[in-house]
Amino acid sequence: MTHTILENINVSSFDNMPTPEELHARLPLSDLAGDVVEQSRETLRNILERKDKRLFVVVGPCSIHDPVAGLDYARRLKVLQEEVKDVMVLVMRVYFEKPRTTTGWKGYINDPDMDDSFRVDQGMEKARKFLLDVCELGLPTGTEALDPISPQYLGDLIAWTAIGARTTESQTHREMSSGLSTPVGFKNGTDGDISIAINAILSASHPHSFLGLNGQGRVSIVRTSGNQYGHVVLRGGGDRPNYDTVSVAMAQQTLVKAKLPPNIVVDCSHANSYKKPELQPLVMADVINQIANGNDAIVGVMIESNIVAGNQSIPADLSQLKYGCSVTDACVDWATTENMLREAAGRLRTK
Repeated sequence: MTHTILENINVSSFDNMPTPEELHARLPLSDLAGDVVEQSRETLRNILERKDKRLFVVVGPCSIHDPVAGLDYARRLKVLQEEVKDVMVLVMRVYFEKPRTTTGWKGYINDPDMDDSFRVDQGMEKARKFLLDVCELGLPTGTEALDPISPQYLGDLIAWTAIGARTTESQTHREMSSGLSTPVGFKNGTDGDISIAINAILSASHPHSFLGLNGQGRVSIVRTSGNQYGHVVLRGGGDRPNYDTVSVAMAQQTLVKAKLPPNIVVDCSHANSYKKPELQPLVMADVINQIANGNDAIVGVMIESNIVAGNQSIPADLSQLKYGCSVTDACVDWATTENMLREAAGRLRTK
């Protein structure tokens, strides 16, 4: 009996990608970058274990689209890092993959030229180069793990990983997190449900076996030992915030009930600021006040920040892009970021 084609009916092509090992060989981990990643991960683990009393702050652009402006931001952040390092650990937010509810630009890895050419091979290489440059400045990096293959290409340059609100409930991302080499922050669901994040932490803390990619680019059975450094990220949800003292206390109680360390990170953006960047400083001030008044469950915060405030649409003529301005979620500008971190550092020093 003759059959018509039964597989890949809607696939137009398969384009070759370099293997993780090939990309690592082209852009090898330097001693300086390796030291920064190793030391930063250890610092974050110590914060989560209460051995280090500092607050970690994941701060930076909503997404990276211009590596020149991104490095400009990183250099500024490095200077500020030295100023506040007694009470804070600054981790640069370096997001290359953007989940989309329907359609839109999917990020620097998927479409580095921002023209729907989707040169993922070039995007992955450019992303690795950017991470190397940031780490060699002495800054740790944090990113969202969206595609389960990307960590094989970039994971050795990441100090902290987030799992987004849309993917925290995904079995694929829970399995992947169980094998990641970084602490992992799981965001509560888009409706504000924290139980999704709790379940994700519990799942990722256990061993898993699943299909994945090895360094040689071969499909493999990945067997993990479990990640013991999962924690909750409160980002609000259901059009309401959850950074207030009552919400934080309830999250803390839920973690304890689940026999998990009461480690909480507050995202100052997203629903916690009603997606209005000008409200992020108010959220930050409230959270820092909670810490200063004795709350020891809040171990970190997240801030969406760029050189220029707000955001912009991607124009057909890319030369018209405004330098240092987000093309995804709106951000606070650099001057506001400096004020937020300096004021928070001053308040924390009085604790």
